[in-house]
Amino acid sequence: MSATTHIAEIAVPAASRLHARLPGAHFHDCYRMALPDGRPVLALFLDAVARTPPWVNRLMALRNAVVAPLGLKNLGGLNNVDPAKPVDAYRPGDRVGIFTLLHVSDDEVVLGDADRHLDVQVSLCRLDDGLAVSTVVHVHRLLGHLYMLPVAPLHRRIVPAVMRRMG
Repeated sequence: MSATTHIAEIAVPAASRLHARLPGAHFHDCYRMALPDGRPVLALFLDAVARTPPWVNRLMALRNAVVAPLGLKNLGGLNNVDPAKPVDAYRPGDRVGIFTLLHVSDDEVVLGDADRHLDVQVSLCRLDDGLAVSTVVHVHRLLGHLYMLPVAPLHRRIVPAVMRRMG
């Protein structure tokens, strides 16, 4: 996909498993784009994160350094995936970049991470008219709310930038 790929913000689709996680969420968003091709949704995600923009990786490194004194997990980089691992070898419970694979099917992949300050889940869901990438975050305690103050606006820039790398 090119940098001119049209990406639009939409509501989390009812077809996504994340739709049921919306009640009580502190943060959620969803972006839709035309499907780059007919590959499995997980293959699209792996392709995109393997080519994560360098500025996103620098932000992840900064995030990891800042939160370390607070006792939060070092998530590594979004692009920490094994390029030699075939798409069909991934199973729920496997680590995929900064996330754990929670669900995989032909039409949807759900990834997530949980820490003491928040739970985040990301879905890539095939729609009739494209691909929806949704994020739902449930925060725990004040630390989660404080964490999301800088993360939420950055997230709204990171997701479309990574989506442009699909294809």
